Parts: sequence; structure tokens; C-alpha cells
Amino acid sequence: MMDGTPFLRILTKHREVLVEHVKNTQCVLDNLKSNGFICNEDIEIIQRSATKTDQVRKILELVQSKGEEACAYFIHILHEAYDAYIDLRPWFDTIQYKPADSIRDLPVINTDPISKYSEKLRSELGRDTRFLTSYSQREETLLDELYTDTQMELFNDKGESLGYLESLDDILGEQGVFNEEAETIFITGDAGVGKSILLQKLQNLWSKRELNTRAKFFFKFRCRMFSAFKETDEISVKDLIFKHNCYPDGDPDNEVFRYILRFPETVLFTFDGYDEIQMDFDMDNVPEVVSPEEKTHPLLVLMNLLCGKLLRGSRKVLTARTGTEVQSRVIRKKVVLRGFSPDHLKRYMALHFPKQEHKEVVSVQLDANPHLCGLCSIPLFSWIIFKSFKHLQSMYDNYELPDFCITLTNVFLLLSEVFLGHITKRSGLLKRSTRSTAETFKAGLKTLIAFAKLALLGLEKSNFIYSQEDLTSCGLSEEDLQVGFLRPVSHYDACGGAATFEFLHLTLQAFLTAFSLVLDSDISPDGILKFFAKCEYNKSSHLSCFSCLGRSSCARDTDPFQTNEHFQFTNLFLCGLLSKTNAALLEHLVPPRTLKKKHVSLKSYLSTSVKTHLRGLPRYPSTDIKGNKVHVMPNFLWTLRCIFETHSEDVARLTAKGISADYIKLAYCNIYSADCSALNFVLHHHKKSLGVDLDNNNISDYGVKQLVPSFSKMTVVRFCVNQLTDSSIEVLSRELIRHKIVRVLGLYKNHITDVGAKMVAQIIEECPHLMTLKLGSNHITSVGAKFLGQAIQKSKSIFDVGMWGNSIGDEGAEAFAEALKNHPKLTNLSLSLNGISSRGGRSLARALKENSSLHIFWLIQNQISDDAASDLGEALRSNSALTHLLLIDNQLTARGAKHLFEGLASNTTIKEIILKGNPVSEEEQKQFESEKRLCFH
Repeated sequence: MMDGTPFLRILTKHREVLVEHVKNTQCVLDNLKSNGFICNEDIEIIQRSATKTDQVRKILELVQSKGEEACAYFIHILHEAYDAYIDLRPWFDTIQYKPADSIRDLPVINTDPISKYSEKLRSELGRDTRFLTSYSQREETLLDELYTDTQMELFNDKGESLGYLESLDDILGEQGVFNEEAETIFITGDAGVGKSILLQKLQNLWSKRELNTRAKFFFKFRCRMFSAFKETDEISVKDLIFKHNCYPDGDPDNEVFRYILRFPETVLFTFDGYDEIQMDFDMDNVPEVVSPEEKTHPLLVLMNLLCGKLLRGSRKVLTARTGTEVQSRVIRKKVVLRGFSPDHLKRYMALHFPKQEHKEVVSVQLDANPHLCGLCSIPLFSWIIFKSFKHLQSMYDNYELPDFCITLTNVFLLLSEVFLGHITKRSGLLKRSTRSTAETFKAGLKTLIAFAKLALLGLEKSNFIYSQEDLTSCGLSEEDLQVGFLRPVSHYDACGGAATFEFLHLTLQAFLTAFSLVLDSDISPDGILKFFAKCEYNKSSHLSCFSCLGRSSCARDTDPFQTNEHFQFTNLFLCGLLSKTNAALLEHLVPPRTLKKKHVSLKSYLSTSVKTHLRGLPRYPSTDIKGNKVHVMPNFLWTLRCIFETHSEDVARLTAKGISADYIKLAYCNIYSADCSALNFVLHHHKKSLGVDLDNNNISDYGVKQLVPSFSKMTVVRFCVNQLTDSSIEVLSRELIRHKIVRVLGLYKNHITDVGAKMVAQIIEECPHLMTLKLGSNHITSVGAKFLGQAIQKSKSIFDVGMWGNSIGDEGAEAFAEALKNHPKLTNLSLSLNGISSRGGRSLARALKENSSLHIFWLIQNQISDDAASDLGEALRSNSALTHLLLIDNQLTARGAKHLFEGLASNTTIKEIILKGNPVSEEEQKQFESEKRLCFH
């Protein structure tokens, strides 16, 4: 208590604060009565008051009349009944509350139904989210022991990156909000990147009061549950949150729901896996639902919640796989999960391998295999690899991770070996000294066939939830459920229905579906190709059946929620299983003749489809180098992945031969580091030099290392916005200097420091054909700028340099000024947003007097003031090359503008000087109206 102030005086001083914020009187009255401070007659008198505020005033008067101890206990009730009086938390900080010794041990029971319901939600969420899903129903791993943050990239409504979030609290915060009216936070990312685990962590933090949110109610849903409803089923919002999530006990007066309707901002929903909704009925012209009591189809309840028609003011977090489009007017903010960074991966590995000797073994193997590191950047695949490694190492002597270029199929074969090992372990077929993958699969073949059959039947119907009858029809027993492929599902049927199951992950279902296509002798060689037809590229976005969610057109005979990534994964795994590298294993499970026929059929299809795809791509002139550019369709990435899984050099050579353009653009294709092995597998067969644009992907240092064999062919190397560090620049420096053919180097918006800048300078000096360099938005200071300036000064080929958004300052500007003097080639230079003041501006201006090559000069968003204006004016008088000078958002006043105005009088070359955003008033601008090249707007 602040300065020992009596509690009675505190109530007097802060009376109006308490009257305003104490909404629940029943909890106060119940506790005061149970501890003997008031009687029934007192309660009756208080409850005669018509309003809550009047009741609070009566309570204050009563406890103050009872003395200091009653006042102390009244405040103690407000402090201990946390959820009932959450709005008073700042007030308790203000008064520096400490309970009086006389009432410290008196109990406080929170009888508020809203608080009790909130506590029940916290308890259930805490229980449900405490453990991570693991290999079998017998094994449990605590979430807190293994959870590791991933990279969370924030985007605006135009699809432009706003940087990365620092913590999970930031997901619910205001950073990155581009639509204040919308209520849905959209989290997207590839399969296995950690969307569900992230939601689980949010839920777990809320259950422990460790999430920075004022939400009193947290309702979690899996979107798959909406596929379990029949077309005729109808529910209301109230049914959704109470019957299908958590029911409020002891609330006969419906106070909880009334509170939710009154304060929807206290409600937080999470809807996981929006892309997994499967419905087969027509949703054209569906009515809006605005009444929380109105019953309609559950899917319409979901849609109207997301759109803000129902419980407007509540917050929603929606997850979906990459490619799921929802209109920005529904989205409040957008977060894209990018998987583990190298530091995240190290932390995650340390959690799996707490013993230093084990950690070192795995770390050495990962460092030696950048492709394996790339796979491990996806949390799901990392989990499979690490857990499989631990399991197999515990069973067999000297087990190591594969030292060859492991594919995604190999990863899931490893997982399946662990699962099926539970069967062979029971039957005693394996000993610790030996490991036979073939024997493990042969021993578990019957079980594997049954799971594969279930996966195929489900995927054909786009069904992800299975009943006990489904399992039995495929030959699966209760004992088989302990193997690990399936897990039980909750919350899909709150009405006492039978248990349901789902595969551990959608990618696992796709893998087993592919296995079924290979194992089933009744499926013809051509029949294994059935899912390729479902993956043809379609420009129209899916998941847009509802007008507010972006519906433009939706055929009446198609599923508006259809997405094909699970089919893509099935095709990818089919290619991996039928590869020559896995033939030795598969020959133990499938007749060799059947296996060969299916292999031939798949290879023939891939060869034909690659030819067709590449032949149909439009070509247009490149602006970076001479020749034609081709921008591949998003489906081409899956084609590359499939070719890599087959490890067929013939198909790879055919694909490389089909790339007849001089420049291939793969920007915005959602390429991950592990995909670079697939890209390299094809590109290293390309006979001619080739420009490659990989801007705006998620390649990272691991991906650059995997592309090393292909750098000998690349004339254009574009890695803008790809999370590269100095480690990547070290690789690029070594390889590009070795081959000396690079013409364009794009490294904008990465994590390059002065160390990397020094290596880029070496590339500039050693590569005689380098014309264009983009290094903007990195972490380069004056130190790196000096290296770059010296290298540019020596280069006779470079003509375009972009340094926008670094921190080179005046010393860096002086280094570039030296490079400008008498440079024979440099035409375009951007030093915008670099903290350059008039000192640096003067140096650059003086350099322009000695330059006859520069045409366009960007100096936007610096601190150049009138002190440099006279030098710039002098430069204009003598420079006859400059055509555009951009000085937007600097500190030039009318006095500085006058120097430029006077300099333009004797310059006939320059076309414009842009001074927008400088402190020159509209009135002052009038004196320069005669010079049209001086632009203020």
C-alpha cells in the first residue's frame, strides 16, 4: 500500500475509479458475506439500487462504515478475483497495492460466472495444449520443452514485406495493421512450417496469463470440423462456442453469453487450417447472418464471424497454407511464417539433443549437408529428422544421418521406418547391432498397406477425418492405432458421437496415398498419374466463395474451398518412391515387373509434361541483359521438386534443354532453401549461360550453398529479399570471382553487413562484366561503403548501383564521391535513405563537377540542407551528363532551392530536379514557377 495510506482513505480518494470499473457486484457481496463483514439485510438494501454504479456506491459506503479491516478486505477481493476486475489492474499498480496482514489469509472465491467461465477455458486450453503430438499415443512431449519460435514476416495489403515480428505478442498487436475495420489476423505458410504449433503456443500462453491480450475468452477451432457437418445441420454462434468448444457451468441467467454480446472485444478465436474446409454444396447467394441467436449452416457462421457480421469487435486468427487468398478488406494484418532461421534451428536442435556429444554429432552432419539443413528449416521436417535420428540411434549402433542428398521422400520413409519399427520391435525381428530398412518394411507391410489404403480413400474424397468404420474397412485394428500414423481428434462432435481420427499431418497422408498408388497391384501404371490432372495451374484463386472473402467467380459444380497442395505432395512422393534410389527397397514390397512399369509410366509423363510446360511459357525481352526472359508459372516449382525426387538425370537434362530463354524469372515463387537443390539439379545441366531471378523467396544461406554448381552458368544472380547473411556473400564471392561471367547481382533487402560489403567489393573488382549491383536495405555503414566506393572506382563495367536504405552516412558518401570522379561508366546511382547530411552532399556535388557519366542520381530521404545547395548549384553549371536529380524529403528551404534554380539557368541537359517533401512553402514555390524542371510536387 502506497506510503502506508489507510485503506478507508484509498476508497475515498479513488471512489470514482472504483464506481466506473467495478462491474460485478455479486462476487464482492458473496465474499463480504461469507467472511462476516455484511449480512443478508445489507445485501437486500444494496440490491434495491436500480443500476450497477449505484450498487457500487452503496457497497463503498457500507464497507467504509464497517471500518478499516472491511475496506482492506473489499480491496483484496478486487485484487484476488483477477478476471472479474481485470480493468483495475493498472489501478493496483498505481496504488502499489500490498494486502494488509489482517486480511491476507482470508479466502476470496470468485463467484462471477464470467470469471468462472474464463477460468474454465484457461484450464481446458492449458490441458489441451500442454503436450505436443508425438509418435504414438503413449509418448508425450511438453510443448514448453520443445517449442521454438519461427520467422514471422509481416506484410502489408500490397504484398510488401514490413519486416519480421519479434515475439508472439506482436501477432495480436497493432504493428502491421493495414485495415483498422477488419478483425481477422491472417497467418499463412507452407505445409509443415508451424502454423498449428504457433496457435497452440498462443493458446497455451493465454491459459497461463502470459499472452499480452485483454481477451477474457479464447475459443480454438480446427477448420476441418466444418467438413464434418451435414448440409442440413444448423447452429448459431452460441452453439458454436458453447456446444462445440466449452460449456459454461452454473449460468442459469445466460450471463456469460450476454457479456460476450456486450463486450465482443474480449473474445479471441483461432481457426486453424482454413484451406482444409471441404464442402460439396452450392453456396451462391447465401444470406448474411447477423443475429447471434440465428441458426444456419456452421460454415456460414464461420464466414460471418470472419467478415465481422457476427460478434463484431471480436478478434480472429485464421491460418491457411500458402496460396490461400482472402481479400484484404477482411484481413486486419497478414503474417507469413518462414520456418527456422539458422539460429532458430540451432536452438531447436539443442532442445532435441541436450547432451553435448549428441548435439555435436548432429551439428557436424548438418553443416556438411546444406540440403539437409534446408529441409530442417521447415519445423515439421526437422522434427521428423531429429526424432527419427534419436529413435534409430537408440536402436542401432553408430546410426548417422544420411550423407547423400536426402529428399523429402527419404524423410518420410525414415518416419515410416520408425513407425513400423514399433511392430517389428514387438515381434523381436530386429537387434541393436543391425539395421535393415527392407526387413522393417516387409514386417510391417500389411499395416502399411492398410494405412496407405485409408489415406488414398480419404484423399480421393478430400476427406481428412475418419470414423472407426473407415479404419475397420481398411483392415486397421485397435493395436495398429498405436503405431503412430493416426491420432484421435477432439471437438469435431460435441454431441456424443463415436471417436474420429486424422493423420498426423496432411503431408503424411499424401505420402501414404503415394505409397498406395505404388503398392496396390490393382492400380494400373497409368492410374498412378490420377492426381497430376488435379494440379494444373489455375490463375483464379480458391477459397473465395463468399463475397466478403473475395469471391469473383465460382463454378456451381466445383468445391469453392478446393486447394490442391495435398495432391501436389502426393505427386512429389510418388516420384520419390518410384526413383531408382528407392528401387532396392520397393522391390521387397512390390513385384519388380509392376514397379518397373509404373516407373516407366511416370518418367514418360514427366518428360512430356515438362516439354509442354516449357513450350507454352511466354517470352519477352529482358531489361537486365540482352536476350529473352521467361517467367515460369508457380506450378513449375512443383515440377522441379518432382524431378529432383526422381533423381532422374535424363528428365533433368530434358528440362534444362527446354529452357531456351536467356533469362528465367522465379521471383515470388515461394522457393525455400531446400528447393534450391531441385533447381540446381536441373540448372547444372544447362549448356549455355543463363540469367536467374530468385528475388522475393525464402532461400537463405542454405539455399545459396546448394546452388554452387550452377553459378558457373549464371550471368544474372538475383537474390533480393531472401534473408541472406554474410555467409552467403562469402559463397557468392568465391564462385562468381571464379567464373567471372556475372553481369547483374541483386542483393537488395537482406542481412548483409560491412563484412559482406567487403566481399561484394571484391566481386566488383574481379568480375569484368558486372554492370548492375543492388545492395539496398542491408546493414552497410561507412566502413562497407569505403570498400564498395574503392571497387566501383576501379570498375570499368559497372553502370547501375543501388544503395538505398543503408547507413553509409557522410563518410560513405565521400567514398562514393571519389568513385564518381571521372568514372567512365556509372550511369545510375542511388544513395537514398542513408543518413547523408550537407557534409556528404557537398562532397557528392563536387564530384559531379568531375563526372560525365552519371544520368540519374537518387538522394531521397537524407538530411541534405541549404549548406550543400550552393555546391549543387555549381555542379549543375558544369555537369552536362546528369538528367535526373531526386532530392525528395531532404531539408532544403527556399534559399537552397534558389541555388538550384540559378544553377539550372546554364544547364540544358538536366530534365528534372525533384524537391517534393522539402520545407518550401506553396508561397515560396511561386518564385520558381518559371523553371519547370524544378519540381515540388
